[in-house]
Amino acid sequence: MKKLFILFSIALFAGLNANAQKIEVLYFKADLACCRARACDNLEKDVQSMIGAAYKADDLKFTTVQISDEANNALVEKHNARSQTVVIVTTHRRKETVTDISDIVRIYSRNRDKTNFEKELLARISNATK
Repeated sequence: MKKLFILFSIALFAGLNANAQKIEVLYFKADLACCRARACDNLEKDVQSMIGAAYKADDLKFTTVQISDEANNALVEKHNARSQTVVIVTTHRRKETVTDISDIVRIYSRNRDKTNFEKELLARISNATK
């Protein structure tokens, strides 16, 4: 009886976990001269810190993807990524939705308006999870 209860509990938990929504922000990064000069590194840190301040690590995963790493070729192709491409990937009930937010990242890298960028970034993440 105990074994049956344990198996039932595991199955129930696995079923509930399969329906949970997963959110991941992918930051694609190249090995370019500007990146070595810290432009890409600073932008990456800004995006990561804004997300980290608003979300728990359990709620949203931030991942840096090196474009030059051959292990990432499929991911780079899938998202048609270049340097500083940023996408939000939400998975709910095995259905994946991708939202490219590279446009606001490019604007931020030019005007450095941190307040407006943070507001827009968090709004886009919120909209992607609805």
